[in-house]
Amino acid sequence: MSDVQQRIDELVKSNRVVLFMKGTSQFPMCGFSGRAIQVLKAAGADDLKTFNVLEDEEVRQGIKDYAQWPTIPQLYVKGEFVGGSDIMMEMYQSGELQQLLAK
Repeated sequence: MSDVQQRIDELVKSNRVVLFMKGTSQFPMCGFSGRAIQVLKAAGADDLKTFNVLEDEEVRQGIKDYAQWPTIPQLYVKGEFVGGSDIMMEMYQSGELQQLLAK
């Protein structure tokens, strides 16, 4: 495992809910990241840790390999990859995301 993959792995496994996104939760830098934050807040994610991939080019590229998922944002809950903003929205609408985030 490369250094960047190890860093990503530690972030994912040491936080219950992690969103790799463009920008911050206060200032999302793309529409998909903004929608992801809105959906997570609406679903009750109060222990959300975000990582701004625009501040770290290695993580920005490495996260795509880590999950074998080509786009950002990416959500991880309890160490498991959940998906991007479209999947989060579908899960929210079905109630699945709220169940997943419930402690």
